[in-house]
Amino acid sequence: MAVELAADHPGVADPEYRRRRDEIAEAARRLAPGDEAARIAYTPDETATWTTASTALDRLHAQHACQAYRLGAARLGLPRDEVPQLADVSARLQHLTGWRFHAAPGLAPIREFYGALAERRFLSTQYVRHPSVPLYTPEPDVIHELIGHANALAEPRFAELYAVAGAAGRRVADDDTTLQRFSRTFWFTLEFGVVHEDDDLRAYGAGLLSSFGELNVYREAEIREWDPDAMSVTDYDINVYQPVLFAAPSFDTMVADLLGWFGALGR
Repeated sequence: MAVELAADHPGVADPEYRRRRDEIAEAARRLAPGDEAARIAYTPDETATWTTASTALDRLHAQHACQAYRLGAARLGLPRDEVPQLADVSARLQHLTGWRFHAAPGLAPIREFYGALAERRFLSTQYVRHPSVPLYTPEPDVIHELIGHANALAEPRFAELYAVAGAAGRRVADDDTTLQRFSRTFWFTLEFGVVHEDDDLRAYGAGLLSSFGELNVYREAEIREWDPDAMSVTDYDINVYQPVLFAAPSFDTMVADLLGWFGALGR
């Protein structure tokens, strides 16, 4: 089964990139439930892309990432000189916080993705973005999955929050209206959340923390007051830098409020 790429995807006209994407996706499709991710022999171009992106993001995280994320990143210790293998990351996370990473051929269906989170399983892609744009991807790739999400999941408070959010997503999966409310709040927090910390605005959402471009401009967005209910009725566009962000007054407040909000949803 060939991977579908959008007409404006950086690799759409690159037959070798498309072949490689198909190859990596097929490795995930061949796995039986519960199998550890296949080990991918990443090419020099893929390794260079990982190194470029991870090094650039690491520099930005020192200035823009919240303390809990930086702690998780230090605990996980992702390498800079090679693309991490999902199986190795999974083993490390399971030791740290009980989470596992499972390979997916591409973007997982939303209900399947949230259901896996409820079981402390993260469905992750393994492919690397096109080498012509090492600091950009129009879809989740292994750089987004590991730098954005895995680093956070190595920190216990993030790990618990993701699991509680996943359980909420699974509870409301058959209610489209409530699922949309849940997905919006998930987007404005665990993907694009910001928090006041150390007299500054810091990022804790994986979408921000894995985006070189957006980390340089997110403080120019309209920063709204912390309100998970307001997030749940606010629309967003995945194809642009986010013009609206919701800032939590502190990391502890964010965690406590979201544990309560996600925990109560659908009950």
